[in-house]
Amino acid sequence: MLQTINPFLVAGILFFLSLVAGALSEKIKVPALILFLAIGMLAGVDGPGGLNFSDANAANNVGTFALAFILFSGGFQTKWSDVKPIVTQGVVLSTLGVFLTAVAMAVPLAMLPQFDYKDAFLLGAIISSTDAAAVFSILRTQKVGVKGDLKPLLEFESGSNDPMAVFLTITAITWLKTPDVPVTELAIKFVVQMAAGGAMGFLMGRFACYMIQRLKVANEALYPVWGISIVMATFGLTETVYGNGYLAVYVCGIVMGGGDFLYKYSLQRFHEGFAWLMQIIMFLVLGLLVTPSEVVNTSIITVGMLISCCLMFIARPIAVFICTIFSRFNFREKLFVSWTGLRGAVPIILATYPLTEGHPQAKYMFNVIFFVVLTSVMIQGKTLAQAAKLLKLDAIVREAKTWTLAFDITPGSGTEETREVYLLPDAAIIGHRVSELGFPEGVTILLINRGNKFLIPKGGTVLERDDTLLLFGERAKLSEIEKFLARRAEPDEK
Repeated sequence: MLQTINPFLVAGILFFLSLVAGALSEKIKVPALILFLAIGMLAGVDGPGGLNFSDANAANNVGTFALAFILFSGGFQTKWSDVKPIVTQGVVLSTLGVFLTAVAMAVPLAMLPQFDYKDAFLLGAIISSTDAAAVFSILRTQKVGVKGDLKPLLEFESGSNDPMAVFLTITAITWLKTPDVPVTELAIKFVVQMAAGGAMGFLMGRFACYMIQRLKVANEALYPVWGISIVMATFGLTETVYGNGYLAVYVCGIVMGGGDFLYKYSLQRFHEGFAWLMQIIMFLVLGLLVTPSEVVNTSIITVGMLISCCLMFIARPIAVFICTIFSRFNFREKLFVSWTGLRGAVPIILATYPLTEGHPQAKYMFNVIFFVVLTSVMIQGKTLAQAAKLLKLDAIVREAKTWTLAFDITPGSGTEETREVYLLPDAAIIGHRVSELGFPEGVTILLINRGNKFLIPKGGTVLERDDTLLLFGERAKLSEIEKFLARRAEPDEK
């Protein structure tokens, strides 16, 4: 029983097991988030750990804190150049798409004897947001990528649709507590929250870039502290002025990711690791909050499967096809976007809101939503690679290379940066010498990674398939070089 062990030792054991589970997830083809939840449940009251945790308020606070850093990290790693072509479509999916999903789910749920129409809308709102981070985690474990603008679209949607789901959930709870609240008041509140969230995120991101260029910190190890303070201040300040803190930290991350400042690379790596820590803590806590014996009963399984089927085959496709009706995406791409509507941690976190409000149906809803998330990840997650291949949208994906060198931008150096470019097996440039590339002045190849070796490029060095080039130069020129290196060979060139 873990209750009899020192709490620091308990935390250390759970973190270690989560780390092992994360490493095993790729080998056993099971999403890491499922394993984190499983560890939490095994440590809980029904498992061998025997920890009795039922504090919904604490779980809600932990989830809110963790999600802020996860969204910031997601924004920080987002390239605006990748997102820009699909930003309009992404915004429509993350707002109107979430609302349509909630409404499309509320209609069939209201027909069940367990829920009235208000409870049905609340449940629909809670499960309305997607978790594309889980999508790409699963695709990576199955060595499958997706073509074109699908990847940035799904990543942007996942990072920006959580604020809408949070707003709809809180609105539904407000509606339950105050039935006569005017719809216009809720609409105005939505506009204010989103506008304030976006504006505060942009301003705080610019402020952070400006200040970090002028801070003279003696110890560079303190820069991560600056990063943590920015996330907390952005979220807290935005909530203080009645904005949406989740949207603010995501936008702040995007702005900082596009900025130039000292130790940017190190800060990105820190927040990536910190976001993983937050995910582990969040899933462990949510796993502890669940009582497995309550989830595994006929009513929960029946209602949960019904909701999952409606979500996967009706609500999500309806929302996606309506939101993309005027887009340039074809039918197969829309179908794949519909199938990638995995549910993750956010619905479980939102399910704690009714618990904290003392809603009579809260515990039942929480168990149903937990079952829906598990079902969504296991069913859709296991078939994503097959879906991409079936729809002919799969692309070659590679193992990420780990460089032993890291370069940080120095203030005043302009827009130069380093960039890693992988040569696909069918790239037209394969077989050519470095001297034949014709790179513009100011762009150079620093290193070539080939297998387990690093090569210093010379004019006569011949590029081979699966080479990874470490380039240095101006950002705009590097983007053009990337497109040039990614050009595929025509049949007569092979």
